[in-house]
Amino acid sequence: MLYAPERILVAPSGFKESLSAIEVADAIAAGIRRVLPGSRVDTFPVPDGGEGTVDILAQRRGAVTHTETVTGPVGQKVQATWVEFPESSIGVMEMASCAGLSLVPSDMRDPGATTTFGVGELINIMIERGCSKIVVGCGDSGTSDGGAGALEALGVITLDKKGEKVERGGANLVHAKSLDTSSMNPRLRDVSITMACNRHNVLTGKRGVARVFGPQKGATKTQVKELAEGLSCWADLLVDAFAPIADLHKGPGSGASGGLGAGLMALGADAGERFDVLLEQLPAERDLHALIATADLVITAEGAIDFQTPRGKVPAEIARRCQATGVPVMGLAGSLGEGAPSVHDVGIGAVQSIMTIPMELEDAVRDGRDLLVDASERALRLLQLGCTVAGRQENKLRVRYAGISA
Repeated sequence: MLYAPERILVAPSGFKESLSAIEVADAIAAGIRRVLPGSRVDTFPVPDGGEGTVDILAQRRGAVTHTETVTGPVGQKVQATWVEFPESSIGVMEMASCAGLSLVPSDMRDPGATTTFGVGELINIMIERGCSKIVVGCGDSGTSDGGAGALEALGVITLDKKGEKVERGGANLVHAKSLDTSSMNPRLRDVSITMACNRHNVLTGKRGVARVFGPQKGATKTQVKELAEGLSCWADLLVDAFAPIADLHKGPGSGASGGLGAGLMALGADAGERFDVLLEQLPAERDLHALIATADLVITAEGAIDFQTPRGKVPAEIARRCQATGVPVMGLAGSLGEGAPSVHDVGIGAVQSIMTIPMELEDAVRDGRDLLVDASERALRLLQLGCTVAGRQENKLRVRYAGISA
């Protein structure tokens, strides 16, 4: 007799630069159906504030999508899409669509030069469209300017010691001496801004964004040191100019998206835990809690499972939500990195890489869907075998118990 889960929930993140969360969910579901065509498979792509968040939210009831032309991270014009929920006057954007790393050509990856100016431009547009609440998804950024570019687009001018405008980019923040807020968009007072971010990310200190994420964005050791110094000076300036309640140096979320968190928090934005904001505070047709409660197995996934996964990544969040009902969780990943076993401590029972042989990253990215479908099939066959073994043991115990009772 074959034993298998009757209802499976697939709740993954996207695989960066390869597959969106929607595509990952569909691929995993396809692999499951190869093995268990009779099982019910629910898919719930998880928005995390980074790339693909707007695409996921656009599928929700009442959502209206808009595409705008804004300034990209290296000064080029880019098309940024955001989603509006007119009934509640909520607008949601992902900063990555304006200033994401994927918008920075590989030969121009200098986080000291890139800007969040387009983020501020898009916020202005959303205000003009009548949004009274704006949600900014933070993730996959290609910037480290502390949100200075976004604030400039909103009318805040950064000046050097001579009173001249400081050029854009995090590398120039060391020259910032004062802020001119006289031209700031007055309608900001009537709008609430919430960031959907990873609150583990802070602006300064040993775990500051320059040191943790600067190298990933192309910064050298020297540039990391310069960025860290500039962001610290920037936080001091913001405190002097706006006297925010939040701690802009090491407060939760202050380092979101290369310090965009600190810049927006200075204006009064709330640094919200991204999953609480995107899963609990926005209109939705399906309840993730209900889907988890009715599942026999939950499969989650992300591009890389490693020591960072327990620090607020999608698989860890899904596992946390599953613990309340005791639903087992399996994780799939493009790669298993250093510290991957630590995810077992947060409730992920088993993890598996989708790659079976060493391969070049570009090949893995290109063949991501096929690799994921095949990996899902392998994982389900192993699970099915385990269930069958467990079922046989259960039957033996029943027979033995029946004999004793007789």
